[in-house]
Amino acid sequence: MMNQPKNLTKRPGIYLFKNIEADIIYIGKAKNIAQRVASYFAQPFDYKAQLILQEAITIETIPTQTEVEALYLEAQLIKQYQPKFNTLLKDGNPFAFILFSQQEIPTISIVRTKEKKGAYFGPFLSKKQAHNVCNFLITTLQLKLCKQKIPQGCLEYHIGICAGNCTNSFDHEFYRLKVNLAQELLKKNNKSIDKQLCDEIKNASKALQFEHAKQLTEYKNDLQVIQSTITKLSTMPSKQKNITPDKKIPLLIKVKNRLKLKHIPYVIDCFDISHMQGQTIVGACIRYVHGNPEKSSFRRFKITSLTNQNDYAALQEIVQRRYKNKDSFPNLVIIDGGIGQVNAVKPLLTQCELVGLAKKEETIIPTNLTNPIKLNVHNPEDALILQIRDYTHHFAISYHRKKRSILSS
Repeated sequence: MMNQPKNLTKRPGIYLFKNIEADIIYIGKAKNIAQRVASYFAQPFDYKAQLILQEAITIETIPTQTEVEALYLEAQLIKQYQPKFNTLLKDGNPFAFILFSQQEIPTISIVRTKEKKGAYFGPFLSKKQAHNVCNFLITTLQLKLCKQKIPQGCLEYHIGICAGNCTNSFDHEFYRLKVNLAQELLKKNNKSIDKQLCDEIKNASKALQFEHAKQLTEYKNDLQVIQSTITKLSTMPSKQKNITPDKKIPLLIKVKNRLKLKHIPYVIDCFDISHMQGQTIVGACIRYVHGNPEKSSFRRFKITSLTNQNDYAALQEIVQRRYKNKDSFPNLVIIDGGIGQVNAVKPLLTQCELVGLAKKEETIIPTNLTNPIKLNVHNPEDALILQIRDYTHHFAISYHRKKRSILSS
């Protein structure tokens, strides 16, 4: 059994165990080469480590700049040298590709080999990575092809997922345009995409296709975000599991466009006040991050500066207390209330965007107080906004009831 090597680099990279004939018998990758190799000599040995160390004589290392680079290099070397102990990646192609078919209505799929005709993009380190990128593009550009045939369109078509090939009025040209955009995004050719979008927006406007022009304008405005998301999903280590937030980005883009915000609201805070006839006034703030509640950031407030009911002053107090640390501002604040509530906190929230949500009409009140937006629960972006408001309201009421029960006991 070989002795533990010393003075190995702590950089990410590849390590290769070799036998007495200098044949490579195992290749591994590591975030920290020295630490990973040391684990093979730690007690108790696992079975695989014992087998490798019984045959290995020397170890060679190849440092890389990043762990992701090491992942690619590991896969390539395993395919090239076929080490006896690398059973996981030894057989078949370890990579995955996104394939755009050459059909009249191109389909998008994930493949391991380049056997079919079409445009291939990749390679991706794992099938999961390819799926993450592919699903993001399909959702963002509305490229899902339906297996149904419904003249007016299926439910997924009306909520912005299905491409609409189920309808009698399916626009083949517009679908192919979006497929081409997806391919250009995968090529990371932003200049080409920007020019193409500008040309198509002009053509769509001239042809009075205003809905297409609107969609294309949204893609153009969010081009950088879409591209950065694809890059992130493409380079994410294959063992990464927590990728759920990225799936909500297309929905958050819709929220941005719906509320005419300057930035995508990755972090949203919502405030509400609760009391009964001015007694036991409390406040609450909940936070959504990447479209999901982040309960560790929820806050409850007992109003300390008031003895009588004053919703405006109560809001001012809890907003000031919530953001006493200036680095904790979100992208968007939603106030449960109308014009008065928005005006009350506007001077305190200059570092983020602000809207009110009036309960009676379920209407968004923008900061400039012009063009209120009537929400529709059937729109997914509107439903998310209402969900956040309702969650905050419930959180505030539950705290209010708790405080009342303590006082009455």
